[in-house]
Amino acid sequence: MTLLIVAIVIFLGTHLVPTLPLRGRLVERLGETGYKVAFSLLSIASFVFLVWAFAKAPVVQVWSPPSWTRWVAIVLMLPAFIFMVAAYVPGKIKEKLKHPFLVAIKTWALAHLIANGDLASIILFGSFLAYAVYDRISLKHRTATRLIPVPATGPPFNDIVAVMLGTVLYLVFLFWLHPLLIGRSPIPQ
Repeated sequence: MTLLIVAIVIFLGTHLVPTLPLRGRLVERLGETGYKVAFSLLSIASFVFLVWAFAKAPVVQVWSPPSWTRWVAIVLMLPAFIFMVAAYVPGKIKEKLKHPFLVAIKTWALAHLIANGDLASIILFGSFLAYAVYDRISLKHRTATRLIPVPATGPPFNDIVAVMLGTVLYLVFLFWLHPLLIGRSPIPQ
């Protein structure tokens, strides 16, 4: 479990940098492009480490969720994928949610907290939920520090694209990638 906690601290710690004055000093030292490259590489490496550490974490059951909670998670994940896409294909969804990627993280984390009762899941998804809440609050107190500039809104057609692409990604992840990457199907047997 220690390895998982270290991986979470590294991954989320990396993602806290844009919320802190440290970002400005790093940009001064590395340049904007150097900062973005370093941030991206560290994000990818820490994500791989996080996934590996989660897979290696011991299964310590804290509570046994009823089987219907998996269906709740399955239902909640559809809007999570749509919100994630809407962050990069801005339309009315992004305009209403303001930060749809953070809403996607909160929805994803909540869905998995509902459906999983093991300690590793509670630590991982609880940490991501807390991070997304913190990041949303901190956005009100900092200047824009986007790694990828995205307009605040776009044409209504973008919402159709976000819903369609989000739904396709959701189905691909539900039926193919989740079993492949996570090792088990989210669909109750």
